[in-house]
Amino acid sequence: MGVVRGLRWLGTRTERYDELVAFYRRAFGVEPDLEEPDFAVFRLPDGATVEVFGPSDTEHLHFDTGPVAGFTVDDIEAGRVELEAAGARFLGPTGRTDGWPWAHFLAPDGNVYELSQPAD
Repeated sequence: MGVVRGLRWLGTRTERYDELVAFYRRAFGVEPDLEEPDFAVFRLPDGATVEVFGPSDTEHLHFDTGPVAGFTVDDIEAGRVELEAAGARFLGPTGRTDGWPWAHFLAPDGNVYELSQPAD
């Protein structure tokens, strides 16, 4: 039984923050919804979010293995149970941003990923 129904979020840490943010502006044709020193949030036309973390960002240090993909599920708690049974290790409790519950997990490949459920 698969619980994942789409891709909602992508985050990436980079030493070349300014270059990547400028590239996303040009390539995606959108301005960041939020931009702080070494942190930018882009909203794509389909509603997906892309976040960029620069070297001085300390709020997302757990994203240290490369780009992190966030997968959409219908029920985040059921998704957590199913992924844990498949070998995932969650990195904390379920959080919530803008009405979207989310949870980060470490997969067997050693990379961090995210589950998120559409807002109520």
